[in-house]
Amino acid sequence: MKLTMKDKAFLDRLRALLEERELSVEIKECGRKRFVLRRNYGSRIEVSFGMTRQGVRWRFQRLFNDIYVNAYLTILWVEANFGTDLRLMAMDIARERYAEYRKGQNTCPGRRGEECLRR
Repeated sequence: MKLTMKDKAFLDRLRALLEERELSVEIKECGRKRFVLRRNYGSRIEVSFGMTRQGVRWRFQRLFNDIYVNAYLTILWVEANFGTDLRLMAMDIARERYAEYRKGQNTCPGRRGEECLRR
């Protein structure tokens, strides 16, 4: 899954609210562990993000429990099957792509310079 510009805007706002201690991220263990967003979840959050509370929950779930955790799951699977020899090379490639992304803020990581198609 690729990140969109809406995802980036969401993460930027989330980072600010986490730093202001308006929200916090915790692990909930209800059968299977998962990330949850905690604290003030009222109308102020809706205004801050420009979406409903359900929209905030959905995007948080998608970004943190789907994309972020699945990225590590993929890494663990690859390293279990091929060893850790490729890790340094993969990190070099990822750092290079991230540096390219930071130079041209209008592109998404992993899209080879293409603009984000989903907005």
